[in-house]
Amino acid sequence: MHPPWWWSPAQSAALARRRGELLAALGRQAALIVAGRPRPKNYAANTFPFRPNSHFLYLFGWGPPGAAAVLEDGRAMVFAPPAAEDDALWSGPVASLGEWAELLGVPVVPLHGNGDLAGAGDGDGLALHLGEAARRGGPVATLPAPDHATAEWQSALLGRPVRPGSLAPTDGALADAMIRLRLVHDAAAVAELAVAAAATARAHAAGLLATRPGLRESAVRGAMEGALIAEGCGTAYGSIVTVHGEVLHNEAHHNLLRPGELVLADVGAETASGWAGDVTRTWPVSGHFSTTQAELYDVVLAAQEHVIAAVKPGVRYRDLHLLATATLAKGLAELGIVRGDPAERAADGTVALLFPHGVGHLLGLDVHDMEDLGDRAGYAPGRARGTEPGLRYLRLDRDLEPGMAVTVEPGLYFVPAILDTSEVRTRFADRLDWTTLERFRGARGIRIEDDVLVTPDGHHVLTAAIPKHRNLLETSLEVD
Repeated sequence: MHPPWWWSPAQSAALARRRGELLAALGRQAALIVAGRPRPKNYAANTFPFRPNSHFLYLFGWGPPGAAAVLEDGRAMVFAPPAAEDDALWSGPVASLGEWAELLGVPVVPLHGNGDLAGAGDGDGLALHLGEAARRGGPVATLPAPDHATAEWQSALLGRPVRPGSLAPTDGALADAMIRLRLVHDAAAVAELAVAAAATARAHAAGLLATRPGLRESAVRGAMEGALIAEGCGTAYGSIVTVHGEVLHNEAHHNLLRPGELVLADVGAETASGWAGDVTRTWPVSGHFSTTQAELYDVVLAAQEHVIAAVKPGVRYRDLHLLATATLAKGLAELGIVRGDPAERAADGTVALLFPHGVGHLLGLDVHDMEDLGDRAGYAPGRARGTEPGLRYLRLDRDLEPGMAVTVEPGLYFVPAILDTSEVRTRFADRLDWTTLERFRGARGIRIEDDVLVTPDGHHVLTAAIPKHRNLLETSLEVD
């Protein structure tokens, strides 16, 4: 069998090493890791593109729908549905399970049956294997799939409730071991993140070239995603390409691009083996920033560059968020938008009205890496998510270590639903200069985001090739 075009010997070695480290961490604890199941869009044969669960990908680099792996007593075994008789007709030549076993270096045994939920009566031996593992070493741990259908299958196989987003006590040691492995990227993972960054750079270059007044946002999105497809990649998340950057996760693309508006493009590649890029840039439709747009943009850029400069081992990520908030407060004060001491405005929730989200998150096989495990992954033991404005949406509060990858993405947003309430107008009457604010709110939303790898002596910006200074963006725009 020829390996997939994206497979490499280095990847095979990395997968084996990861499995070995996880098995060593688990000791006698057995674990079930599932690849997931296809989900129909509107009828059974028309499914969303299948992507294996990231934990499964991290250990095996591949996984057909319905596959599962059991890790126990120093060894791993994959159970996978064999190819159907007509698969070659519809999908072309299909590798046999034996060929996959040879490529992976682990046993891959057939998982028979119709692949529906209840594992009872499966002739594949998976349920039997799990039962024997439980008798030898106690309850089998698992990581709940993010979709309910797969989680129900896990429940049936293990004989206990498994719910998306909810870890049972039995699963805690497995989750912590997986988090520890995936937090710090090995050389193979870093190489994949670099591939994602390079493809993302080409997508953003295509978006700049496609920007023209009178086109729809969808034209810019199409150019950017087309560049990713040409690289053999997909998108790591739903692309955000919008003139309404104040809508943080805006996935509508029907608006016309009008002179004087800004385009916010949050688009990232997913490599063929599943690794993510995540970059946001904001640029002017007409090719040049207005005075107020430029002033706001430079405030956001200063915050981003100050935070990136501070990234190094041992730094607490929450402190980076606070640094971004403080830098934004200083810039907003200089523009006359916030009143009083900038440090007080950073601390009392005023800046959070315009910068409501966290400064970034982990990055890896998931664009919000391991967020299926919740704050257990994003927050160090003993730390909890804050409830105050500006911190309640912070996805990461760990001390940085070499090999961690994070995003740095401060922004400023003029959200009508926040700014135009009587409560906010009254409460912040003496902290915001509302007349000055009105001069700037036509910018709507500005975000600047890069992917940053923590190195032993500091950091490396994986996406540094993507222009973000105003003069470079304006030079890259070919607007008549």
